Amino acid sequence: MIKFTDHYTPEAGAAQLTATLKALQEGLTSLPLSTAHTNIDDWQNLLEQSGIPALQDVVRELGNLQSLLSSGDLNQNTVAIGRSLSMLGAQTTQAAATATPETRSDLTRLADMLLRAGGDLEGL
Repeated sequence: MIKFTDHYTPEAGAAQLTATLKALQEGLTSLPLSTAHTNIDDWQNLLEQSGIPALQDVVRELGNLQSLLSSGDLNQNTVAIGRSLSMLGAQTTQAAATATPETRSDLTRLADMLLRAGGDLEGL
């Protein structure tokens, strides 16, 4: 994944979005756990640096998902992971509504992926 340690820029956000969509091409559950952790870390750093207050809820939910994925027994946390993914999908849908036209469709694609995966896991 791309590292965003200096500062937030819209270009950095677009690059992270592209990298995330590419990583998820094979489906959310096929993503290696280490890649998921790296991607979550990158998003947390990027969104924290954005200074946009509305995105801080996304940062908190990413932290929740990170904790669930780090807990050891993913099978026990399947429903909770699904709820977290669904929450992130809803938050991403909200972000897409106010995004630039250049990123709106990709954010909507990401939101759909998160909502679909979340719903699948919540139903287990």
